[in-house]
Amino acid sequence: MKGVVLAFIFGLIYISVNAQASYYFPSKSSVWEQRSPKDFKIKNEVLEEAVSFAKANEYSGSKDLRIAILEGFKSEPFHEILGPTKKRGGPAGMILKKGYLIKSWGDTKRVDMTFSVTKSFLSTMAGLAVDKGLISNVDDKVGDYIWDGTFDGEHNSKISWRHLLQQNSDWSGELWGGKDWADRPPKEGGLDDWKYRTLQEPGTVMEYNDVRVNVLAYALTHVLRKPLPMVLKTELMDKIDASTTWRWFGYDHAWTEIDGVQMKSVTGGGHSGAGIFINTEDMARFGMLFLNDGKWRNDQLISKKWITDAISPSGPNPNYGFMWWLNTKGDRNWKQLSDKIYYAAGFGGNFIVIDKENDLVVVTRWLEPSKIEEFMGKISRSFN
Repeated sequence: MKGVVLAFIFGLIYISVNAQASYYFPSKSSVWEQRSPKDFKIKNEVLEEAVSFAKANEYSGSKDLRIAILEGFKSEPFHEILGPTKKRGGPAGMILKKGYLIKSWGDTKRVDMTFSVTKSFLSTMAGLAVDKGLISNVDDKVGDYIWDGTFDGEHNSKISWRHLLQQNSDWSGELWGGKDWADRPPKEGGLDDWKYRTLQEPGTVMEYNDVRVNVLAYALTHVLRKPLPMVLKTELMDKIDASTTWRWFGYDHAWTEIDGVQMKSVTGGGHSGAGIFINTEDMARFGMLFLNDGKWRNDQLISKKWITDAISPSGPNPNYGFMWWLNTKGDRNWKQLSDKIYYAAGFGGNFIVIDKENDLVVVTRWLEPSKIEEFMGKISRSFN
């Protein structure tokens, strides 16, 4: 009986090791290894339809992203460009199965703005702070860590890290000239109604708001005591063999002093310019890290617990975790697709999609945002 038990245990170890070994992780110096869709019993002609669909449904906004931004957010009072922008390229993307490249299109080495995909990188900086013990618990009040007045007051003092990560803090104030109430104001009612509204109890109502996201970036910069791009580079991007071409910008005037050193406080998106500028291949590497539960080859770079927490639905919005969108049942559910899918999404149709059940990472850029569900449906049909 003992021999049977040992054989069973060794069998599980063998399966686990081989499951890990089945993922391919590209090195920096090598060309990304390609496999035929047929190697995975994926219908090549159906997958080609998906790629053709992505190419044919390019984001309709201007390629001059300064113009696209100003047009996209023209309803906001006081909105202006505060950080760098860059003219974009055309549609591009990669589809990875177990890390192997099975389809790509466009210029995957071109660096472009990625807008709110940056938020998923930002929340990962919070994960590193938690993993390192710099934040003891995401339910701690942020004001216990940041005592400069940013989280003072009856309302703001109630805000936890979880509230900021799930975008349900209703933080009230101004940062780098951006007023929380002026970010995506409601179409109904006057601005004064919104400016002097009753604040929602933290944790009860989700509101997508870049000013509050930038407050999170500011708070994390002070906790980590380093510029977030430096932390991202040394702790993650260098270790996943990313290129040296990506950049993470803040607004031109967004400087803060820590330990006597002036540091740029970066943004969590490109709402007013700035955010992460990155190529498709580096986005795919980041996606692979999450597909493999925070592990790159044999190195656990992000704890599996953090990823589990990051992709758990929030109370106010079942389709949102820690700055990752979730394909759970709700208003943002992609029909006929796995409810385990989660993804980073940014203005202009930038997406990193993680499909753990099918060992897939899909990166698509400059796809008309309303077409993402149909695009992913076509990919799904290729392996069903």
